[in-house]
Amino acid sequence: MTLAMLAVFLIHVLLGLPLFIALLTTAVVGFFFVDPSMIPRMMPQQFFGGINAFALMAIPLFILAGNLMNASKLTDRLMALARLLVGHLRGGMGHVNVVSSVFFAGVNGSAVADTSALGSLLVPAMRKEGYSTAFAAGLTAGSSLIGPIIPPSIFMILYASLTNTSVGDLFLAGVIPGLLLGAAFMTMNAVHAWRIRLPKRGGWPSKRELAVTALGALPALIAPFIIVAGIVMGVVTPTESGALTALYVALYGVVAGNLTLSGLWKAAVDTTRLTAAIFVIMAASSIVSWLLSYAQVPSQFVELLTPYIDSPVIILLLLSLITFVTGMFMEEVSALMLLTPIFAPIAMLAGIDMVHLGIIITLNITIALITPPMGACVYVAAAVSRLEITALFRTIWPFVITALVVLMALILFPSLALWLPTTLG
Repeated sequence: MTLAMLAVFLIHVLLGLPLFIALLTTAVVGFFFVDPSMIPRMMPQQFFGGINAFALMAIPLFILAGNLMNASKLTDRLMALARLLVGHLRGGMGHVNVVSSVFFAGVNGSAVADTSALGSLLVPAMRKEGYSTAFAAGLTAGSSLIGPIIPPSIFMILYASLTNTSVGDLFLAGVIPGLLLGAAFMTMNAVHAWRIRLPKRGGWPSKRELAVTALGALPALIAPFIIVAGIVMGVVTPTESGALTALYVALYGVVAGNLTLSGLWKAAVDTTRLTAAIFVIMAASSIVSWLLSYAQVPSQFVELLTPYIDSPVIILLLLSLITFVTGMFMEEVSALMLLTPIFAPIAMLAGIDMVHLGIIITLNITIALITPPMGACVYVAAAVSRLEITALFRTIWPFVITALVVLMALILFPSLALWLPTTLG
């Protein structure tokens, strides 16, 4: 049954059909192996049940907050602060690219949105400084992976809804890995800038200039603290945090005179489109997940990995390999929805902390955004930089390897992810 479902899914993907159609057709094939009479009853029930969760309402609200921040021109202030902090270093625009991704990560949690917003501005600036187009586009796509790791994170909210894990703990656990990923890409950029002999771009900014720029970016920097602090302190739920952040950004935009009615309408339309695309994939994926569970595929998978159950590191390495390969050929949301229910029982038997597993799966799924042939961020980076997609796929692998090194560090040293949520209780 599983092989037949996989074959049907791959055929539909290769034919270019919409992903949710491919998932629904795959589910129908699976039901014919189990019990065709269940189709009219279980498919609608699981389709709507898969998105009928209060916690999932946080996803459109965080997306709306990010779009409103773009419409309110707060993202421009974040980029100005990044330029002032690291723009004077050797390879300054590359460092600005990474630091801007760290700032943007605390806004919307979407890697694709970060790639689009930063790429159109920073790829030409990096070319002007002396970078090749391929490296500039690759660094833009690579650094955008920080977006789903530093809170808020759409992937973490989905994982939490599937495993009943604390969203606050996951958000806290993502801070250090996200910063570590940023440091890895900045190191990579520094080595590359030294190799191609890029010049330095002036001296350190004055204290006054730094204070003025930081003050201007402060309204944008407050948003991540509203999100994390409110959830961790138990003041608000993730959904309420998303609503509070969106309201805060909208009020600031109106008071500052930067948010117009047309900007508000565009933010609402963009949010609706992206949310609809995510939720319809989630709904279709939930049918396939239920079907696999009904057919006891997770139990068979557990039996397959039983010989390694006493070694959490080996289990995490095997799960990461499966996720990495799956992410190369499947859209990230559907991969997360399908794999998490299978992986969670194995991780619990191996004594792996569910928060740690969430960070590992989130980073794995995120890395898939820059791996061929389905890497969405690579397609966006190629489009904004006017580069052939095949050329960018050939040069993206150093950035993939850099992210995998960070993933390996997180597998070997769980405290990198667990220290912050454990310390804050």
